[in-house]
Amino acid sequence: MRRRPSGSAEDEEDATEPTPVPQLGLSPRPNGTGELRTTGDVPEIRSTPPRRQNRKPSKEVDGSPTQWLRTEVPHMRTTPESPITTPEAPAAMLERHRRTRQQQRNPWACSLLTLATSVFAIGLLVTILHSFLNRQQDPKGCAMSYMRPAFTRYSDFDTEHTRFASKYSLYLYREGGVDEDTRVKGIPVLFVPGNAGSYKQVRPIAAEAAHYFHDTLRLDLGAATDGKVPLDVFSVDFNEDITAFHGETLLEQAEYLNEAVAFILALYHQPARSLREPGLPLPKAVMILGHSMGGVVARTMLTLPNYQEHTVNTIITLSAPHARAPISVDAEMVSVYGDVNRFWRQSYSQVPTHQNPLADITLISIAGGGLDTMIPSEYTSVTSLVPETHGFTVFTSSIPNVWTGMDHLAIMWCDQFRKALVRAIFDVADARRAAQTKVQNERIRVIRRRLLTGMEPVIEKAILAQELDTRLTIAEDADGILHPGQRLALRSHGAAKDMKAHLLPVPVQPFAAGSKFTLLTNQVLDTGDDAGSLVVLLCSELPLQSGMTFPHSLDLSGDEPVGSQLACKNAAVDQILLPASTNESLNAFDDAKPFSYLQFDLPDIAEHDFVAVIEKASEESHGWLIAEFITGAMSSVTVSKGHHELLAQGLTVQLPASRAMMSELKIPEIHSTLFAYRFAIERQPCDRFEESFTPLLRQYIAEPYESKFFVNAKGGNINVHGLSPYMPPPLRGGGATDGLSLTIWSDPVCNSTVNISLHVDVLGSAGKLVMRYRTVFAAFPLLVMLIVMRKQMKVYDTTGVFMSFSSSMDVCLRTSLPFVFIALSFLAVSLSKAAQGSWTRSWLSLITGTSGKAVDFNVNDLLLGTQDPFFWFLVPLFGIISIGIIIAGNYVITALLHVLAFVYGRVSNGFGRQDDARRTTTPFSPGARHTVLITTLLGLLITTLIPYQFAYLLLTVLHFSTTVRALRVARDTKSSANYNFYNYAHTLLVLMLWVLPVQGPALIVWCHNLAARWLTSFSAQMNLLSIVPILAAVELAGRGEMVARTTGRARHITNMLTFLAALYAAVYGVTYAYRLHHILNILAAWLVLLHFARKGFAGAIPWSAPIDDRPHTPPVPEKARIVESDVKKRP
Repeated sequence: MRRRPSGSAEDEEDATEPTPVPQLGLSPRPNGTGELRTTGDVPEIRSTPPRRQNRKPSKEVDGSPTQWLRTEVPHMRTTPESPITTPEAPAAMLERHRRTRQQQRNPWACSLLTLATSVFAIGLLVTILHSFLNRQQDPKGCAMSYMRPAFTRYSDFDTEHTRFASKYSLYLYREGGVDEDTRVKGIPVLFVPGNAGSYKQVRPIAAEAAHYFHDTLRLDLGAATDGKVPLDVFSVDFNEDITAFHGETLLEQAEYLNEAVAFILALYHQPARSLREPGLPLPKAVMILGHSMGGVVARTMLTLPNYQEHTVNTIITLSAPHARAPISVDAEMVSVYGDVNRFWRQSYSQVPTHQNPLADITLISIAGGGLDTMIPSEYTSVTSLVPETHGFTVFTSSIPNVWTGMDHLAIMWCDQFRKALVRAIFDVADARRAAQTKVQNERIRVIRRRLLTGMEPVIEKAILAQELDTRLTIAEDADGILHPGQRLALRSHGAAKDMKAHLLPVPVQPFAAGSKFTLLTNQVLDTGDDAGSLVVLLCSELPLQSGMTFPHSLDLSGDEPVGSQLACKNAAVDQILLPASTNESLNAFDDAKPFSYLQFDLPDIAEHDFVAVIEKASEESHGWLIAEFITGAMSSVTVSKGHHELLAQGLTVQLPASRAMMSELKIPEIHSTLFAYRFAIERQPCDRFEESFTPLLRQYIAEPYESKFFVNAKGGNINVHGLSPYMPPPLRGGGATDGLSLTIWSDPVCNSTVNISLHVDVLGSAGKLVMRYRTVFAAFPLLVMLIVMRKQMKVYDTTGVFMSFSSSMDVCLRTSLPFVFIALSFLAVSLSKAAQGSWTRSWLSLITGTSGKAVDFNVNDLLLGTQDPFFWFLVPLFGIISIGIIIAGNYVITALLHVLAFVYGRVSNGFGRQDDARRTTTPFSPGARHTVLITTLLGLLITTLIPYQFAYLLLTVLHFSTTVRALRVARDTKSSANYNFYNYAHTLLVLMLWVLPVQGPALIVWCHNLAARWLTSFSAQMNLLSIVPILAAVELAGRGEMVARTTGRARHITNMLTFLAALYAAVYGVTYAYRLHHILNILAAWLVLLHFARKGFAGAIPWSAPIDDRPHTPPVPEKARIVESDVKKRP
């Protein structure tokens, strides 16, 4: 076999033999005018063909006729400006054309524009990465946890129960020194590890559960009557499977979990293995605790045929990406996510509750926040999956007594968090029911109270359902009754040396909008067990003749025989814990006694007459308390500023000296995860008193529930996890949120103003792009490469010169690439506007495959994935960075190829083949049958044993070696044809190398399963179709076959195909990254089809007779040789 020349030149450009015009880049003109013209950068001499009637024109490689120059010097036109012409004119043009062609095929071509663009792009990329690693970083406050673990493996959970027994295992956890009995006796909880996770990760949480029951609940008689028993914590060993990369693995794990749940519930029916307390029903359901992808696996369980209804009712997930797949390089994973999320959404869309298969499911998602760099924390949101009545998402920085973010792994061992989580699990546990948990609405209520701050609107105030249980008697002339609207401020606690009551009259109706009662103190509130030094009661006047009896009584009337009586109930059941904020405070998670805070909307307490604050301390202390009634006008400020105004001017608000203790600043336009902010608080020193506490600031958004606290607040970083790119809309529809709320607690007695300023942190915002747009840097560079290849093919079809990748990039920078990214910017704005219009929503519903009236959960899948047109500038930003990455990557690949070509040449010389390349123009001539055998064997392996991703890796390595040999041959022969082939092979190699990382995750899963002696299943048909075109293209390149030049309609098809492929990569490549491989596969199929169309199918078969389609040089008269020689010798 021999490599076919490109048709643009002979194999030896500098040969002394007669050289046809195609080698010189000159194209003849059929009309025989002999006129000199220029096509693009390539001059052409038009000449009358030789006057030999019996000569047939030879053919170029593309099959088009080639005509040769006449033997005499072409006639030149004479004009008044140039009366005399000489033969030097065509010689100069030929020389200029020769230099142009050398520049086009130069792999190191780099103009000033290319250099400036690449430097600027690399600078932008470095800035973004530096911002991601160093700016807007949340403090780390997790304390280490300790345990004494012991695991028991259930070896009898074998192939009789599950087909995955050889791959996965089931364990029971017991804490050493606390509970070492391996018999089941409590409430079953099953832990599901995440991507490459270990079953041992459950140790900190299981150990805390054992200690909490043993040290606290076991001694509480009320807990026993409430159905609190120990937890039986089971854990699944998934052999550290790579779940996030492979949808089939996720389905296998979910199937195994359903079988494990059935096995666990069967254990309680075996007397030899069960130590269940008499009178308690046997468990019929299991609580699921899932970390990372384990939470997604837990939700997938409920969609499979082997799931037994009502065997799972509570799912708590930690850093689990529910909303969308963390990476989209596997088609099966994207499909599984779509099917599972669709099942959950449709289930909660059923109007009759009895038709909802998930009616009894409670789904709680807990996120770590900005410290989690494995997945964006917005992906943990379940607002698009379940209604608020069945689940919610909360950040660890919101949880009382935790108040810190944590990374993807720390959420499993953080000591503060595991304590809160275990208490939440015991709150919903109820061994008196067969389901082992409280009813669904009660579960969601108690978990909200445990994990949320208590200030969220969805929190139900417990005092509203509480009965009056305390009789309070005070003296008739008590001086502790304040005037209406008067603030209660206690600077020291226990100064009266005795119990003293302070009564704040509840304002009369009608209430002003937003009216509240607020109370803040650094003392512990008494909840009825005499543990606190302050009692806060909601009281109503009690008639003197009332015969009501109360379980509790407080008499503060002193020596008076008759006093005023009030019927009260304790408000401490609704107390909210806030991190302490003093001059010594550094972080919210500091080890300090928290503040106690009460907040009631006035309509909730309108039926009461007083709020009573009773001091119980018998000696004076440094405690303080501030309580007051406020209106919305006093405490709430709403600022309506858009992105542009915040970016240009920032925000400044001044709180007056006569402000309320609690002030709220609402900024509805701040809800995007792509912006980061800096705030500063400036306050004047106190005039009369020392501050009781320093300003405390809370950052809050409602979807999902995210709060961050800043103690001793002077300044800090603000970033939210609200609206994020590519996220589906909420289940109820709509996309807008209430935005950011800043709540500031400051000492109002200081009588000084407080200034709050907020501005956009531009550099800090740059780092937010990394987590949200990681896949963009796979899709957009492919767009750039396809546009560059489109230019190469266009020039090649026109002139026969296949430009180098660098030269084509330089030309595209001046022509097509700017227009492409401008057009994509307009498309991004159009898509964001389209999502807001009714008729455009109908049009988009046709693309995404949803009903025009239903909520389109795929509306944010395209291009930038956002409905905010403000972010249009991200398209050119990503475009510039992608261009810089491609330029730098191309030069790295080129340098590596040159090094390897040099080594290859040296090795070849060492074996005595130094003249082989010069003696032949077809260095790629392996045995045809040998090549067929290798290709056939690889095809059989693809259909039976190996995934196409592994075949792609082998083909990339094979084509890399082909490109090295092509470069060595081109450098040795100095042939234009060989340089054409090298440039073509180089471009194909760059494309294959860039798509190679998309294949990486599937390769990792396959190798991992091989190590576990488990064969990965895949579709043989799809596996073969996904690689055959690339296989054929690489095999043809390995034989030295150059891509065919096209004319007519085929040329336009090539042009349009590459352009549409580039556009598709940009629009869909981020959400569906696995399609980047299919884009390359389709392009390879077209190149192979062009090859078959040129040669015919018979000529493309390796074992058929070779077709010698090299141009045949006709005899040239001696005179032409002299003239041509003379032209070559002129400078």
